[in-house]
Amino acid sequence: MPENEPRPLLPLWVAVFASIAGGLVYDLGFPGAGIWPLAFVGIALALVSLIGRTAWAAFHVGLAFGLAFYLQQVSWTSLYLGPVPWIALSVFESLFVAGGAVLIALAYRWVPKAWTSRWVRLIGLPLLVAGLWCLREAATGSFPYGGFPWGRAAHSQSQSPFADVVSWVGSTGLGFVMVAIVAGLIEWVRLRGWQDLRSAIPVAALALIAVLVPAWPTTTTGELRVASVQGNGPAGYFDEREPGDVLAAQLDATEPVLEEPDVDVLLWPEGGSDIDPTRSDSTARIFDDLSEQLDAPLMLNTVTMRDDEFFNTSILWRAGEGAVESYDKRNPVPFGEYIPDRWFYDAIAGDLTGLIQRGYSPGTNPPVFDLGDAITGLAICFDVIYDELIWEGARDGAELYMFQTNNADFRHTDENQQQLAIARLRAIETGRSVVNISTVGTSQVIDPTGRTIDALPAYEPGVMVTDVELRTGLTPSVVLGSGVPALIVIGSLGGLVAAGTLARRRVHPVGTT
Repeated sequence: MPENEPRPLLPLWVAVFASIAGGLVYDLGFPGAGIWPLAFVGIALALVSLIGRTAWAAFHVGLAFGLAFYLQQVSWTSLYLGPVPWIALSVFESLFVAGGAVLIALAYRWVPKAWTSRWVRLIGLPLLVAGLWCLREAATGSFPYGGFPWGRAAHSQSQSPFADVVSWVGSTGLGFVMVAIVAGLIEWVRLRGWQDLRSAIPVAALALIAVLVPAWPTTTTGELRVASVQGNGPAGYFDEREPGDVLAAQLDATEPVLEEPDVDVLLWPEGGSDIDPTRSDSTARIFDDLSEQLDAPLMLNTVTMRDDEFFNTSILWRAGEGAVESYDKRNPVPFGEYIPDRWFYDAIAGDLTGLIQRGYSPGTNPPVFDLGDAITGLAICFDVIYDELIWEGARDGAELYMFQTNNADFRHTDENQQQLAIARLRAIETGRSVVNISTVGTSQVIDPTGRTIDALPAYEPGVMVTDVELRTGLTPSVVLGSGVPALIVIGSLGGLVAAGTLARRRVHPVGTT
């Protein structure tokens, strides 16, 4: 084997088992176990298993990692619908992981051939590997049907010392830093870097910067007293209920708020009203009465219908004025809130797709409400995982965020904790407070540093009345926006092509056969 040809660190059968172990350990870094250092261990096992592999072998090793991870990470999808959606989603996402593994294996093969410099191995190769990992995450977060950016590396770090990085470079940037640190440490060990401690400087510097860098400071402008209500009503798809039962549960849980002074806004969760007040005069009167008693606007969520289309809609309601602003969920859940290419999926899984009788259309209106005393950014449940929507809210003047969600179909699973971790990262990323209110939990108020300042127990009704800090100013993450992911994706693809081209020229110089 040529001197610069990477040798597999592990026999193939060992690599497959190590990759499976890596996927399982990687999942333990995420909520609910939430042991964030294990995410780094999982990344290390994934990378070590790919070094020296051929493309075909790397595909299978990567597939093993992806399945081990996703079958655990999204196991909550099987709670009511059984194993078919769970397995289908896990396999589909794992195919993206397998494709990314091929690219990473090529980087490990080509870079040592293209450049013999020790510093390229210690710096350039880890950065390329990290970029390719993020390229794979970008693909899963974009395709198909808007993608599924769930389980990104950054989502494991919402309560770790690395979390503040998201205010500078977003979730993609934090994932890049995580993988670069791990890949750099692997190369340092492979090159016996302990014999020259100077070679540890790049990896140590990146890790120290990531840990020590403070979150970008935003400016405090005041407070808003937010009353948020978790009704714990029968809000799941498969809950037994009559029309108005969810509304009644929310109203009952809201009673204590009426005794609270100086409430600035009342916030209900996604699906908090199962009757649309814009089409029901009696329900409209209920919200008029609530708003009048509190002398404050209400922010509720319901299903609306316009021009034969259904929308998952958040409404800002004021006494005597009704629905003064609305926001339609920008990213309805494929196979949950609508069936894409229904003709095809009805043919192969009609029993399951038939459960979704009503499809929601995506909204186009801005994700902000003017509450009078402040502007709030919005996201409805699945919306929270999409970067562009959150950045748009901050750019449109949001001084805090209100996230409405309905976790009733995932009671007693890790789903609500995983979603809450994303909400926590959004607070740090934007430098804004987040009020995350659910029908059944987990409901929390999170300050701009990611610290929980108020919370409700899950699966029981309750109220939070919280003085929520308002902030202005845009973090670098929001200002740079999609520029960071684009730079990482384009740079890693360009770096891989350059490495492959130069490696080939070195092996087969011009004029030789």
